[in-house]
Amino acid sequence: MEYKSDVEAVDAMAQSYKDLKKEIGKVIVGQDDVVRAVIIALFSNGHSLLVGVPGLAKTLLVSTIAEVLDLDFKRIQFTPDLMPSDITGSEILDEDRHFKFNRGPLFSNIVLADEINRTPPKTQAALLEAMQERSVTVSGTRHELPKPFFVLATQNPIEQEGTYPLPEAQLDRFMFNITLDYPSYEEELDVVRGTTMLQEIKLNHILTGAQILGFQQLIRKIPIADNVLRYAVSLATKTRPKTPMATDMVNNYISWGAGPRASQYLVLGAKCHAAISGKYSPDIEDVQTIANYVLRHRIVRNYKAEAEGISEEHVIKSLF
Repeated sequence: MEYKSDVEAVDAMAQSYKDLKKEIGKVIVGQDDVVRAVIIALFSNGHSLLVGVPGLAKTLLVSTIAEVLDLDFKRIQFTPDLMPSDITGSEILDEDRHFKFNRGPLFSNIVLADEINRTPPKTQAALLEAMQERSVTVSGTRHELPKPFFVLATQNPIEQEGTYPLPEAQLDRFMFNITLDYPSYEEELDVVRGTTMLQEIKLNHILTGAQILGFQQLIRKIPIADNVLRYAVSLATKTRPKTPMATDMVNNYISWGAGPRASQYLVLGAKCHAAISGKYSPDIEDVQTIANYVLRHRIVRNYKAEAEGISEEHVIKSLF
């Protein structure tokens, strides 16, 4: 759909977000912040890592979002014996004795990588190449992935036995790290009431792939004031210990800070947060709202922080 101006396009985007939220709300009770964060990442052309204990409807959330967005959706259950070719696809001999590329589940618009830390590094690396390059290479041939392409990976924070934690360089590929919490008592009542009765929920398609690609370009066109840009970059810079801008808190409790990709995502995320909130340019508040999602997995606490129970969120908040 063509818009007369960028202002009209931003208004349409804010309206689409409201419609999406309402539609997703038919299935997902509560979790407003999580839904908002996933949609911001999607509109910003970034991938998300969802971290939460089992049974918090992570998979249901992703499949619901894929359905209301009218996009192709594939779910890959990551297991210790999963091979790279199981997700990228492989070459097979057809009946004419020619090699034919058989596409794997990565060839989809939304890919749910369930329990990404359960699979060995080799398979994780194949997924991360796809996330970064938006393509896969099999037998020396490059295959483009469909657009939009969006990975939502889930991770269970409790059981660390038999898992392969993602290295920092690979975590950096994710725009957002989104933690899911238990629902409140009232929300849980609604969940149980809705899921233990016979009811058919019909979801409507709200956005097409082409519209999402349009919104992704629109985000980059949104202007940002110089002071907000400086604020976003200084927020990322302050997380790096033993550098001129580092705070005492960072020097004391952080062993590794966020890289330049964090600054880029802070700006893109703030632009998108402003747009879905009906604003035409982001302010410092927009940067602060999404800062946790962007920085949480990019800073590494030292043993002193762990011993004193200082969380990543606590450090990030101190930077505001």
